[in-house]
Amino acid sequence: MAVTAVPEDGPEGVRSGEEHLTTTAEQGPFCTARCSCGWRGPARRARSQARADAQAHTTSR
Repeated sequence: MAVTAVPEDGPEGVRSGEEHLTTTAEQGPFCTARCSCGWRGPARRARSQARADAQAHTTSR
């Protein structure tokens, strides 16, 4: 399982001062980005695209 952790101080389900982390998880031929706030990206065939989804999530506020 590939894991990418990206800290964020975002307001989406995370209390002030708590770390906001994203990870990628493989599910068969697909890879999905997930966040500690409960957000979940679409299933992607390319791991790089799932990581890009996670990065976009952490930068959008």
